[in-house]
Amino acid sequence: MIFKIKRRTDGSIGKFKARLVAEGFTQIEVIDYKKTFSPVVRFASIHLLLALVAHLDLVLFQMDVKITFLNGNLEEEIYMDQPIGFVSKGQENKVCHLKRSIYGLKQSSRSWYFRFHEAITSFGFAMVSEDHCVYVKITTRGIMFLTLYVDDILLVGNNLETINATKQWLSSILR
Repeated sequence: MIFKIKRRTDGSIGKFKARLVAEGFTQIEVIDYKKTFSPVVRFASIHLLLALVAHLDLVLFQMDVKITFLNGNLEEEIYMDQPIGFVSKGQENKVCHLKRSIYGLKQSSRSWYFRFHEAITSFGFAMVSEDHCVYVKITTRGIMFLTLYVDDILLVGNNLETINATKQWLSSILR
């Protein structure tokens, strides 16, 4: 567990946060995970999109996914010890079977990317083959681009209504 104190601008305590983190350093390659690579958008792609925004007067939005790695589905069978302070009485020798990825796992970023890719393509976006983290959607209302850099999303398009609908949809599925 990682505990953090979030402070307000005046220095007073705003809230206490806790995050369950796996001890990924104990994972063994081939047994606990096979691949860890996860693509991210190329900076050249971002530069190109920013140039299009400026030249064509497109709309640009940035989104941050708050619980990124909790959205991934695991392909492997992963078990972890019960978190300290949360061990169930009478069940001290049991472990947790993870069905979703959590922070600290070596494959968390990869599993998040594949879940995102599956979701965004089901929503009508097509992946650009030259950059696997750039997606495009062309409709009768206009064109929209989406880029993914780990947990940051850029949305670019020429129709504010379509972009807002996409933002609403993303917010509903990325919980």
